[in-house]
Amino acid sequence: MAETLGILTLLPPVIAIILAIATRQVFISLIAGIFLGYVILAGGNPWLGFLDTMQGLVDVFADAGNTRTIMFCALVGSLIVFMQRSGGVAGFIAAVERRLAKYEAQADGKGRVVVQLLAWLTGALVFVESSISVLTVGTLYRPIFDKLGISREKLAYIADSSSAPSSILIPFNGWGAFIMTLLAAEGFANPFSTMIQAIGYNFYAIFALLLVPVIILLKRDFGPMRKAAERAAAGEVLSEGATPVVDTELTDISAKEGVPQRARNMILPIVVMVVFMPFMLAYTGWSSAKELLGADAGAMELVFQAIGSGSGSTAVLVAVTLSILVSMAYYKVQGIFGIRESVDLVLKGIAGLIPLALLMLLAFAIGGLCKKLETGIYVADVAKGFLSPGLVPFLVFVVTCFIAFSTGTSWGTFAIMIPIAVPMARDLDANVLMAIAAVLGGGVFGDHCSPISDTTILSSMASATDHVDHVKTQLPYAGIAGGLACLLYLVLGLV
Repeated sequence: MAETLGILTLLPPVIAIILAIATRQVFISLIAGIFLGYVILAGGNPWLGFLDTMQGLVDVFADAGNTRTIMFCALVGSLIVFMQRSGGVAGFIAAVERRLAKYEAQADGKGRVVVQLLAWLTGALVFVESSISVLTVGTLYRPIFDKLGISREKLAYIADSSSAPSSILIPFNGWGAFIMTLLAAEGFANPFSTMIQAIGYNFYAIFALLLVPVIILLKRDFGPMRKAAERAAAGEVLSEGATPVVDTELTDISAKEGVPQRARNMILPIVVMVVFMPFMLAYTGWSSAKELLGADAGAMELVFQAIGSGSGSTAVLVAVTLSILVSMAYYKVQGIFGIRESVDLVLKGIAGLIPLALLMLLAFAIGGLCKKLETGIYVADVAKGFLSPGLVPFLVFVVTCFIAFSTGTSWGTFAIMIPIAVPMARDLDANVLMAIAAVLGGGVFGDHCSPISDTTILSSMASATDHVDHVKTQLPYAGIAGGLACLLYLVLGLV
C-alpha cells in the first residue's frame, strides 16, 4: 500500500493536525483528515470515501480495547461530578490551603511552587497507567491551580509530562509488557533485561520528566505558556474563545447544600481507582503469566509478569467503575446522596464528557486509517536510505517522532519501528540498546506533541483546558527535551 500511495499516506494525519492548530476546531479537523484518507484509499471517489469514513468510525468499536477506553472516558465525568457535589473538592482545597498557609506571607510564591511539584510527583508515582496518571493529577490539582492563579495549561503540561515518561521509565506496567513482547519477537533471549538496559539511553523520557521540576523551580514560563500564566494570574481561567474538552458544567458544580466539606470524599474515589488499576492488570494477566512462567515461578515473579501481561483498557474501565460504585455506597452511608440522586449524577457526568468520548472515537479512527494507509511504514522505508551506522540512533529517533506525531499513537509506533530499528542497528553494527531507546523516546515525544494523541486529549480533559491551547503551550517545552535528546543521539552515535 505504501509503495502505491507514496507521500499521499502522510496527507490525512498532517492535514488534520495543521487544521486543528490553525482553526482550533479539533472535531472538524479530525473528520476532514479521516474523510481525506478514505477518499485517497477509494481512488479519489468522494462518495465511496464518505461511506468508508462512516464504516471506519463504526469499526473503532470492533476493537474491544477502543470501546473500553471510550467508556472509561465517559465514566470519568461521573467521578468528577461526585467529588464536587459531595463537598470533596471544596474540602481538599481547604485542606491544601491550611497546609500552605505558612507560605502566604512570603513574597516568593513558595506555595505555588510546592503545589506544582506535588502535582508532578503525583503523576510520576502513578506509573501503572498513563491514563490514570493524567486523570489523577488533573482531578486532584485543577481546583488548587485555579485558586492559586496557575494556568490550566500548566497543569495539563505537568500531567502530560509526568505520565507517559514515568510509565516507560518505570516499566512495571502494560507499557513494559508490550515492549518486551516486541523485543522477544526480535530474538532477544531476555527481553526484560534488554528493556531495562535501554532505559538509560531513553533521553527524551528522562529529560521530559526532569524538565518539569526545573521549569517549576525557575518560575520562568516562556512562549505561549507565559501568556497563559499571565492570563491565569489576572483571574482568567481560560483564554478567549477557548473550548475546554470537558463540559464547563462539570467543573462549576458546587457542593450540595448542608454537606460538610471533607477532603476524603474526593480522595477516596481516586485512591480506589489507583489501587484497583494494578490489581486488575494482575487479574487480567494472571493466566498468561502462569502459562509463560510455569508452575515453579515465584509469587512476586508471577505478580510482576501478570501486571505486565494484563489488559490496560480493561483495568482502567473496571477501576473507574468500581470507584464510582464505592463512592455511591460511601456517600450513601454519610447520608449525602440517595441511590436515585447518585444515578442522576452518574448520568450527568457521562453527558458532560460526551465531547471527550467523541474526540477519542475520532482519534482512534484516524489511527486505524493510518494503519490502512501504512503511514508509519512508508516514513520508515523512506528513512532507510539515509542511514549510516553513526546516524542510526539519531535518525531512528527523528523518524519515530514524526510517525508518532502523525499517527497520534506511541504504542502503534513502537510496533512499526522496533522491527525496523533492531535489525537495522544489528546489520550496521550500531548500538542496539540506543536504537531501542530512540524508538521508545521518539514514540513518547511524538505522542506528547500530537493533537490527535489519546494521552494529549486526556491531559486536556483532566485539566479542563482547551485542547489546542494545551498542544501549543506544551510544544516548546517538549521541544527542548526533544532537541536535547536529538543532540545526544547524534553526538553519541558519531563518537
